[in-house]
Amino acid sequence: MTYVPHRPARSESLPLRQIHVHVNCWGRPQPGSTPLVLVHGWMDVGASYQFMVDALSAEFADQRLIIAPDWRGFGDTTLAAPCDHYVLADYLGDLDALLDHYAPNGQPVDLVGHSMGGNVVMQYAGVRPARIRRLINLEGFGMPASRPTQAPRRLAQWLDELQQLRRGEISLKTYPDADAVAQRLMKTNPRLPADKAAWLARQWARPQADGQWRVLGDAAHKIVNPTLFRVDEMLALYAAITAPVLVIEGSDDSLSQWWKGRYTLAEFHQRLQAVPDLRRQQLPDSGHMLHHDQPERLAAALQDFLSPP
Repeated sequence: MTYVPHRPARSESLPLRQIHVHVNCWGRPQPGSTPLVLVHGWMDVGASYQFMVDALSAEFADQRLIIAPDWRGFGDTTLAAPCDHYVLADYLGDLDALLDHYAPNGQPVDLVGHSMGGNVVMQYAGVRPARIRRLINLEGFGMPASRPTQAPRRLAQWLDELQQLRRGEISLKTYPDADAVAQRLMKTNPRLPADKAAWLARQWARPQADGQWRVLGDAAHKIVNPTLFRVDEMLALYAAITAPVLVIEGSDDSLSQWWKGRYTLAEFHQRLQAVPDLRRQQLPDSGHMLHHDQPERLAAALQDFLSPP
């Protein structure tokens, strides 16, 4: 059985910055309403927010524009020419162009980002503080601190991986059918119900000419970032945010699971002290995919934070 969306999305495609950006849209803008922008994480798609959008109240969701784009190289957002690596600055540029289209004349928006998208929105809010009314970061932790001495090795790794990509040694796994994709999603996230996995599989992957289902992501996303993560720069961006910020974390502490002590939740919380107006919330019985694990609780937390008093 496959999940049936309660609030189906409209699909739009926009030419922005030499790419065609696919956008999932819900609701209708009303005079005085604030657009809600939802951006996804690495190897995900904008449709991933469907379950949370379905859980929003009609009073909150139907009277405003809600959009969830596919980042470049993910989902149905396509580039004009093949690309062999991606840099975070381009996500900032794409988001800026997207907001100029859907919220023209500098209209502030409510901005939500998950994982990689959470990192992007935190940076964007520091660069364009006047564009953000309120900001929600879902498990967007950033990266472990780096040292300048790591630069030679990192750049060498980047060059090596570019060669591997050219030789076809870096690729994304394919699956025999949509059911296999759904099983893969449930293996990664045991909390994901079978009906939602079946629906999400058809948003996350697509059948190819050979009949194999391929994830809608560019293999070049697997190439290491040639630029080191600099904590001092991130703290400066955090300090420049003027909007109220809500950081929501899952109860599983996925950060510690990934980095095995190299980077901890306590260290992330210390960085967050640079944000002028911050609150934190933990979502019970949830892991990294908050919007899949607890869409109703997440929707309630979002509405509570974004609704006027």
